[in-house]
Amino acid sequence: MTTLYRNGRIFDGERMIDGHAVLVEDGRIGRVAPQGEFDGFAGEEVDCSEGTLLPGLIDCHVHLLFRGEPDPMAVLDKLDAAHAVIRALEHAADTLRGGITSVRDCGGREYQEFAVRNACNDGRFPGPTIRAAGKMICMTGGHGNRMGRVADGPDEVVKAVREQVHAGCDLVKIMATGGVMTPGVNPEDAHYSAQEMAVGIAEAKRFHRPTASHAQGAEGILNATRGGVTSIEHGIFMNDECCREMVERGTFLVPTLAALRHILANAGTGIPDYVVEKAGRCAEAHEQSVRMFRDAGGRIALGTDAGTPFNLHGRNSDELRFMVEVGMTNLEALRAGTSNAADLMGLDDRGRIMEGAMADLLVVEGDPSSDIAAVADRGRHRRVVKNGAVV
Repeated sequence: MTTLYRNGRIFDGERMIDGHAVLVEDGRIGRVAPQGEFDGFAGEEVDCSEGTLLPGLIDCHVHLLFRGEPDPMAVLDKLDAAHAVIRALEHAADTLRGGITSVRDCGGREYQEFAVRNACNDGRFPGPTIRAAGKMICMTGGHGNRMGRVADGPDEVVKAVREQVHAGCDLVKIMATGGVMTPGVNPEDAHYSAQEMAVGIAEAKRFHRPTASHAQGAEGILNATRGGVTSIEHGIFMNDECCREMVERGTFLVPTLAALRHILANAGTGIPDYVVEKAGRCAEAHEQSVRMFRDAGGRIALGTDAGTPFNLHGRNSDELRFMVEVGMTNLEALRAGTSNAADLMGLDDRGRIMEGAMADLLVVEGDPSSDIAAVADRGRHRRVVKNGAVV
């Protein structure tokens, strides 16, 4: 099937383009050229007047097994594997309908999300392109220990990484610090030692797997960064040293601003008190860290932590608004949600509108380069396209 998108602005993943049209052929972008070169085109046309065509958005941090309940882990604990997988398939479909055409699942339970990944990537069920980490690797009593792979000491961390690779992970996630959603841990505390982090990251690299580290306190951020991690998730209590070393090494930051914002906006609705208390303690430092990293020229990729309390699958595009509210420009936020995110996930043929790329596209009402709500507000999405097909 051949479709021509014309008469609107184009954000190609890096910059805004005017006066061009995009031809989609057999699920890929066949041509990007001045509109006049398509005069006489006789196939299907999509009129993007008063709107913008951009790549489908990419979310680098979701949890497909969680639904956004006040206490998602408590709900998941009551679900058997079959019901958890069906529910996660629903979340994947919601995500795609919300304009998110690729995601990175940053930790599931007993590899149940792998079945969802395979079903969506094979086209058997509607959903985004999914990359999945498998079990989060954490220390005894550490953040994520209720569903992660608990490992202590360098040898055991290496074994845990090998288990994820053997199970079929696309990336390895290692928990460098405490976190908000686990009782009894402090987000500022480093959990794994520098040595444990380094050997885990090195083992993942040996098997060609990128790495992500839940890292909120400064010591843990440095341990992960110096170990060679691909991305820091959250980065809440970043200091100047963290920022400098991340920028020097090309380490990505995935801020997940939505997570704390939704917790604090819904306090008193059943979210555990310890979660609300820690979120309130982290919120200001988190926004300052994102501004610091952005001002230093660091690479930021969009991530939401979708599935955490009131942080709903399908509403992922809200993160673009949050990024702009903490000081990123509209174009910086758009790059974070398209080309930067694709680079982080190793999606060479997605996240950009360019010849040969897969036709993952989003048509929105208005111009997100001047009004971020044009893409952040799901109600202004005109059309979502996945692999050339309208969702």
